[in-house]
Amino acid sequence: MRLSFRILVLALLAAAMTGPFARAETPEEWTKLGARVHGGFGAFIPVGILIGEDAMRRLKAQPRELSVLYYSGEGVPCACSVDGVMLAVSASPGQGSVQVAGEKSPPGTFAVVIIRPRKGGDGVKYTVPMSVMPKLGEINKTIQDPLARYNAVVALGDFFTAEPVK
Repeated sequence: MRLSFRILVLALLAAAMTGPFARAETPEEWTKLGARVHGGFGAFIPVGILIGEDAMRRLKAQPRELSVLYYSGEGVPCACSVDGVMLAVSASPGQGSVQVAGEKSPPGTFAVVIIRPRKGGDGVKYTVPMSVMPKLGEINKTIQDPLARYNAVVALGDFFTAEPVK
């Protein structure tokens, strides 16, 4: 009986690791991929990765099934976080599944990201408050190792809100 239970638990864990909610990359892989695609790995990249991973879970999506509309905040030096979102959901400007809006996100926001299924349907709107920018700046100033930067951003906890959009 105990052996059967252990086998069941292992089978469930294996299914979870390979199913649609499995993490696409390890933190080490994210930092290497982000640095390769973006040209470096600052603290803004994992902001996008975490948003993209959350969207994949919430929308029960597979890679390449989502589209991204990214609004950068006024005073944010770059829209680097969109590269993280793009990597996490496997979207690209060349496929038309990633757009960086010409207009800025609302005052007081670091970014607003709207992620929807490419085939239509409800999506999720992510809002990152501007209050996170000094923390990200401090991470970039004081931590040089990309993996340590990734982990420091993860350690910030819930730094964005998510709400459904029609």
